[in-house]
Parts: sequence; structure tokens; C-alpha cells
Amino acid sequence: MTDTSSILHVALVGAVFVLAGVVKGVIGLGLPTVAIGLLGLVMPVAEAAALLVVPSLLTNVWQVAGPGSAALLRRLAPLLAGLCAGVAVGADWLAAGDAAGARWASLGLGVALCVYAVLGLLAWRPRVSAAQEPWLGPLAGLATGLVTGATGVFVIPAVPYLQALGLAKDELVRALGIVFLVATLGLALGLGHAGVLQGNGLLASGIAVGPALLGMAIGQWLRGRLAPERFRWWFLLGLLGLGAWLALRGLTRL
Repeated sequence: MTDTSSILHVALVGAVFVLAGVVKGVIGLGLPTVAIGLLGLVMPVAEAAALLVVPSLLTNVWQVAGPGSAALLRRLAPLLAGLCAGVAVGADWLAAGDAAGARWASLGLGVALCVYAVLGLLAWRPRVSAAQEPWLGPLAGLATGLVTGATGVFVIPAVPYLQALGLAKDELVRALGIVFLVATLGLALGLGHAGVLQGNGLLASGIAVGPALLGMAIGQWLRGRLAPERFRWWFLLGLLGLGAWLALRGLTRL
């Protein structure tokens, strides 16, 4: 890269993390979804996922803190076990680094974003009973882990599953933080094992923390001045368009 293109690249990455932080600050989630979705337009998905590691870890550690986290962790243990297994398998796909793998990753990421956006726009609210949790949790975790490992996005189907448990608002926020934290750790280990996440990658990921936290601060300030549901609706529409573009780009290059 020339000096000018390097500066533009850094500015673009910083702007993406600010925007992703704003979304998370307003609605409580969306940092990895927005960051990887947008960065996937200009760099390989594996590289975008590596940039996400440190900002995601720090923001989710903050989100997990609170009373009742230990009990929630025990309840979510089957989901988390399946998640770790899925990430261990899927991370090899994301880190493959060849042209065909990159195209499949773009297609998979686009499809995952579209599914997440459509479910959100339809306000689909399934219900999971206590009797279903022991067997459905591991399956949901495994599926989420595979999607995470293949695309770097860890929202499908974990987020709909957690919403279906009937958790209180604060419990749901912490549960999301726990799942995202474990998914990020698993993804970091997988990318590190594959050689994608090394010294320079960790440094770049660490630098991305500043823009992400700045965006979260802006988002939290905006939360009291915007209608969160209206913001969420426009966010999901944008995500649907982004996902469709990524999927189409991956499909046409296969």
C-alpha cells in the first residue's frame, strides 16, 4: 500500500468500528455483525474477523458483569459447549485463505446477515421451554459455532434462541454478552491456531478498541434521544441490503 492508501484504509476501518459501536450502544448488540459485514466488502472475512477479536472481548466482558451471571452461565452451559465445538470445526474454513474459501465465506456471511435481518424485521419470537433446553441448547450452540467459524458472525441462531428463553431484559443482555464472549474467545483461538491472528493482527485489533468504545459512547448518548425500535428497524433494513450484496458477490464469483 502507498502512504495515502494506508491512511485511507486505517480511516475506513476506524469509521466502521465507530459505526458498529454506535449500533451496539443504541440497541445492545450488533458490533460484530456491522463490523464484519462492512469490512467484508474491502478485505477477506478472516482478516475482518481477526480485527474484531479485541474490541469484541472487551465490550462483552463489560456487558457480562452483573449479579446473576454465574447462575446464567450454568444455565447456558449446554449452549456454550455446542458453540465451542462448532467454532473449533468452522474456524478452519474461515482461515483457509484461498480464493474459493474467501468466496464461500462472503456468501455464507451474506446469507447469515440476511437471515438475521429478516428474522428481526418479522419480529419472530419463538419460545423454548425448560424441558427443551437440555437438548436444544447444544444444537443451537453447535449451529452458531459453525456459522461463527465460517463467517465470523455469531448471532444465528444464538440470538433467536436466547430471546426464546423468556429471560428478563437485564438477563438477556448478560446472556448475549456471555455467548458473544465465548464465541469471540473460540474464534480467537481458532484464528490463532491457523496463523491468522498473530502479533500484527492483535495490535491492529487492539487499536480498533478506541473507535469501538467511542461509537458505544455515542450510541448510549443517542439511546435517550432516539426511538430504539425505529433505529433497529432501519439498521435491519441496511443489514439486509448489505447481506444480499455480500451473498450475491460471493455467488457470482464461485
